[in-house]
Amino acid sequence: MKTVHRNFKEISTDKKGFDIALVTRIALFAFFIIGILVLSGMVGPASATSEPIVGNEPTVTITAYTVTPQVMMPNDQGTITVTIKNTATTATQQQSSGSVSSNTLQESKQIDINVFIENIKLEGNGIKVLSNEFDRVGDLGPGQSTTITFAIQAPEKTGMYFPEVWIDTQGGRSTRYPIPVNVNTQVATQHQPVVIMESTLPETVTPGDEFPVGLTFFNLGQSAVSDITVMIGNAGSSIAPKLTDTLHVGALSPGEQSTLNTVFISDKKATSGVIKIPVTIKFSSIDGVQQSQNSTIDVNLKGVAEMGIVSIDSTPQRLTENIPFDLTVRIENTGTGDAKAVSATIDLPTQGTKEAFIGKITPGNDAPALFLLESLRAGNYPYTLNITYTDDTGIHTQNRQLNLHVSGGNGSGTVILGVLGIGILAFCAYWFWYLPKKNGAKSFPWIKKD
Repeated sequence: MKTVHRNFKEISTDKKGFDIALVTRIALFAFFIIGILVLSGMVGPASATSEPIVGNEPTVTITAYTVTPQVMMPNDQGTITVTIKNTATTATQQQSSGSVSSNTLQESKQIDINVFIENIKLEGNGIKVLSNEFDRVGDLGPGQSTTITFAIQAPEKTGMYFPEVWIDTQGGRSTRYPIPVNVNTQVATQHQPVVIMESTLPETVTPGDEFPVGLTFFNLGQSAVSDITVMIGNAGSSIAPKLTDTLHVGALSPGEQSTLNTVFISDKKATSGVIKIPVTIKFSSIDGVQQSQNSTIDVNLKGVAEMGIVSIDSTPQRLTENIPFDLTVRIENTGTGDAKAVSATIDLPTQGTKEAFIGKITPGNDAPALFLLESLRAGNYPYTLNITYTDDTGIHTQNRQLNLHVSGGNGSGTVILGVLGIGILAFCAYWFWYLPKKNGAKSFPWIKKD
């Protein structure tokens, strides 16, 4: 051992030149730091630690898909639409707190679990994918769904293809879901549900009437359907269900049928003809995919005309024997259909125009039938009014029994003639008998005397 003086400090070294004092100090300092760390871990302020999340893991799944068109032709282009859902809802996170000398405290809280979608793409597996993959789609909240659509092109070769949807989420989790694509084969169509509807109703319906309708539903496909819902008609239609426009059929197995009976009402002012009532049939297939089909209920609406008499007038109003007159009969259509080619005839025992052609009378309107007749003798004359018309149901004839009264003459003309005759006789007697006698010569007053 020897002593070396540097900067007025003594440093001891061994024969090999090691600084024993420096090494000792470093070791003591290290033991001091380690002791502090150990003590701080055993005795210190209260701390809190979080336990792992207990509950549902954030995962995604495909809840529905649609291939459009359902059957693709070779080299056709179409789409695949998938619905992606976060299956997690909420989870429980436990939190611990306490100290060395006290018991550990447990605290729990509910938190939402979001899933972050990193990437979504479609692996063709024989199908040509025209769309790019979707990167960093983002967070999907608990129970939430999103829809992604891929553009595809069918190959030249027919057959069933199964492209896969790949979904990668944050944390390394991934989902793979195959989608069947039918390229010009009978495989898928044979197993698709086919729901058709047949309607049973009267052959013809009159506007304003109620009429029964029977609806029969058939499942002609090879798979079962459920939750069949039928929606009938649209706003503003002249024919509609009397009670409800939504009917529930339920489920149908392959080859099964079900019948529902309902009642329809029609507007009295509805136009005649074939009225098509739209029907929408919605149902769920065996894989849970909702489908919709359209149909119609065809109602043959035929209006029926009804003839009535509004009034009967004559000119002059008081009919007198031996005086010609006009007879006017106003005919009204009280039915629900147009009365076409309307004509009327009467059978009074007199000469004149006893047939009148009217033409068309629409519902709620009237028109006159005019007859120009010669005179009749005094008395009562029962007669028949015949009305012939055509409506949507054919040609009809309606008869009405009526009566006509003709008054006798009042003798005023004869009296006048009698008075006039007596006046003429009196005048003649005065001039040709009385005046000559008064003159004595029995001569006329206009003869001069000599």
